Amino acid sequence: MSQQKTIILILAALFLVSGTGCSERDDRQPSGEGEPVRLMTLNPGHFHAALIQKNELDRVDETVFIYAPEGPDLDLHLERIEGFNSREEEPTNWKTEKYTGQDYLQRMLEEQPGNVMVTAGNNMKKTNYIKQAVSNGIHVLSDKPMAIDTGGWQLLTEAFEQAENNEVLLYDIMTERREVTSRLLRSLMQDEVLFGELATGTPDEPAIYKQSIHHLYKQVAGSPLRRPPWYFDIEQQGAGIVDVTVHLVDLSMWVAFPEQVMNYQENVELLEANSWPTMVTLDEFQQITGIPEFPDYLRGQLDSDGVLPLYSNGDIRYKLNNHHVHVEVQWDYEAPPGGDDSHFTIIRGSRANLVVRQGKEQDFQATVYVEPAEGLTAEEAEPAIGNAVERLQDQYPGAGYELSDYGWKLNIPDEFHYGHEAHFGMVAQSFLDYLEEGELPEWEVPNMITKYFITTQAREMAEVPSH
Repeated sequence: MSQQKTIILILAALFLVSGTGCSERDDRQPSGEGEPVRLMTLNPGHFHAALIQKNELDRVDETVFIYAPEGPDLDLHLERIEGFNSREEEPTNWKTEKYTGQDYLQRMLEEQPGNVMVTAGNNMKKTNYIKQAVSNGIHVLSDKPMAIDTGGWQLLTEAFEQAENNEVLLYDIMTERREVTSRLLRSLMQDEVLFGELATGTPDEPAIYKQSIHHLYKQVAGSPLRRPPWYFDIEQQGAGIVDVTVHLVDLSMWVAFPEQVMNYQENVELLEANSWPTMVTLDEFQQITGIPEFPDYLRGQLDSDGVLPLYSNGDIRYKLNNHHVHVEVQWDYEAPPGGDDSHFTIIRGSRANLVVRQGKEQDFQATVYVEPAEGLTAEEAEPAIGNAVERLQDQYPGAGYELSDYGWKLNIPDEFHYGHEAHFGMVAQSFLDYLEEGELPEWEVPNMITKYFITTQAREMAEVPSH
């Protein structure tokens, strides 16, 4: 009996020393200024995971723990991090510790060397990753989309409940909020003298219309982007209607109804959704992935000519607070010479329409225009434009305006057009601030639940093919 007691005492002592109890996990939660954040990157299959580390982050430990299976996804991620460390201008100093067993998720949950999980990769697995992490007391910074179907949305709502119960934060990376044009629209919409009131709109002429054009083949961090083959499987990546549209739906709330709680049962009415494919040839697939043949899980989706119909395009029509909204995403193979991903937005007001154009005429740089509403001349609108731009000087010194064929064009100095890649670090810094404060703004969680309700329900409504 005494020998058994001795063994029990030894085991208890080992348990306390090893720190596997809740007390050490609680100690790892960021709770105040000066306490470091330690990142754990889980199965990084998308280049967005690396962009979080493109620059050094305040309060973040330089050692990042990666849990992922061996393979090309991990190799590409490590190459990108090494590229940030070895560049000539402002190199980073990230150190990496990795675990590559097939039980990578369970191992991360058991070891928890960090307190924040970053996930950007296979979207079929992502929602479960999120739920497992917050259920085990880990903060989560997730790439979009956090859910790609209605089952995933239900799991995500449960994850938010678990996050609240465990007092951890769950946040998605909404980079488009950091785009200067988005911030300008948000500010100008609040100017009643300039904008007036948001129109109610109709299905054919909505109060808010947002279109986003993207490209499968592109340059990222100065190199051609290599996408994994599973990216072309909508069951793993998600159809376009639940992917980039997350940004557009998010902005419809963030820009037009800032800091307002949006409840999917009370503030949203879905009207119509559609989805259609971009046709991808084997040559194009090879150029983007570096893989010589379509994998087995894609071969059954090929048409009679051996071309893959990728359901990457979609549009959603809905009402938000009784205002008509129409969002649309389109994927082409490659941008025109000198071009890049582009956006078009129009927000209709009683005194002016706010428009973002990003075509050849704008040198493919997103540009805000203020178009006087019908019955109001440019001369009558100018005093309000001048006053609005004067107020913008505090945030955007050097901002100006000029008359154009599209109404008044806002000129914002180039230094405020940070670029898509820089936005990831900016979002991460905001998340770090929320960690220090211990909470998200009260509207963030209900609005995340609502926007993923819109996108996942739209996928069902559009009857996107399943494979």
